[in-house]
Amino acid sequence: MSDGSLHESLRGVDWGVATADAIAAPPPPPPERGGHFRQWTDDIRQLTGVAADTHRMVAGWPRLQPAGPGSWDRDALDRCDRALDTLLAQGARPGLTLLDRSLPPWLDAAGGWLARDTAEHFAEYAAELGRRFGDRVERWITSSDLAGPTLADHVAGMYPPSRGAGRAGLPAVHHILLANGLAARALRAVGARGRIGTTVTLVGGYAATDDPYDRLALERLESWTNRLFLDPLLLGTHMVTEDDVSPVEATGCVRPGDLEVIATPQDLLGLSWHTPFRVTAPENLPRVLPTASCQGGALNEVNRLLVGIGFAIVPFEDVETTAYGWPIIPEGLADAVAGLYDLYGDLLPPLSVVDNGMGDLDLVDERGHGDDARRVALLRARLSWLARLVAAGVEVCGYEYWSVLDNLEAKFRYTRLYAMAVPDREPPPRPPIPSDWLHRGAFAGAAVPDARGAARLSLVPAASRAQVAEDA
Repeated sequence: MSDGSLHESLRGVDWGVATADAIAAPPPPPPERGGHFRQWTDDIRQLTGVAADTHRMVAGWPRLQPAGPGSWDRDALDRCDRALDTLLAQGARPGLTLLDRSLPPWLDAAGGWLARDTAEHFAEYAAELGRRFGDRVERWITSSDLAGPTLADHVAGMYPPSRGAGRAGLPAVHHILLANGLAARALRAVGARGRIGTTVTLVGGYAATDDPYDRLALERLESWTNRLFLDPLLLGTHMVTEDDVSPVEATGCVRPGDLEVIATPQDLLGLSWHTPFRVTAPENLPRVLPTASCQGGALNEVNRLLVGIGFAIVPFEDVETTAYGWPIIPEGLADAVAGLYDLYGDLLPPLSVVDNGMGDLDLVDERGHGDDARRVALLRARLSWLARLVAAGVEVCGYEYWSVLDNLEAKFRYTRLYAMAVPDREPPPRPPIPSDWLHRGAFAGAAVPDARGAARLSLVPAASRAQVAEDA
């Protein structure tokens, strides 16, 4: 697709950058449109003919309410005021993320997202920021990642390992979804004028072989990630397995009226995208890995968990990877978005692609200098595939470049667990597997979720999801 075609197809998209920097934090000073902003703005302008003018930052809840509910740090509020005013003075349109994984210490000590009260406190926090900043913020993102503070933390025990509770941690998923709905209502009630939405980490990929069991394994992966959050948000019901059991509701955390709140309409849905996965059924591991690698002790830690719920992640063959071990497959994002439309159709709100773009630390040439041509070529390929979806009728309202320097520790610590089926070198230190997962599996005995009547409009041909190396 030529740059001219990109200009036309993506004309209605809001272009911007995002960072995990908390504007409530003390110095360094409020962000200015510095090197990374200028470089990425130039990339976007070159490819789309449009200047990136939105800049989304994290408010910083732990800084704003360090001492408890109803108590505010005045200096932190002032820093937020100055940061927003600075961006407006520079001609940027501010966006604000209310939650970026971390809770105030007093809430974390009280159980974090396992405690229902956390959702109520979050709504009160959102309302206060809406009252103070609602005249300047154009886009409100309630959370930068629904899965990180819940599924990865309280279920899997990734941050920190001591909190992983397996199935018993699933109320955290319900509570963060409830918090999102309550916060959206609170922001609208106080007159915040910007668009309101949240972010899900989009998971997608390809079946490792043409075996139907590998396709089933891919559906299992997508169900326990995408559908776990999007079914409640878009359908107003928690994901249900084939045997008509909802693992979340089975914990007893759902109260009457909760799901109506969770399904509060969103102005947009943020999609955080990192990398596609190649997925196989556990019984097919010998087909895609050397036999010696399929023994339980050789599989990496994540796969030793995942095989218990019916799938495994294996490396792509003959695909270049980043420094993190992520495969470089530009069409992966578009194929994953197409999968969402296969499942939810016009129930999806307008989509904003976030946490994407400058994800490679190794985009350098043979002299060790920044490889501008390669960076722009990869971005052009990603956007070309995205433009084809827009042309097919998928509404994409935003695209944000994400800072390459954000969340480095999490990326380096965990991405190799997801990128490779077996470790090929000495792994970095990592947390132990929660015993609930290791010995019984967090979802032991769970059946594969069914479609539950979700809309399948197939705006994009299903074949596009399996298409892997077409000229972008």
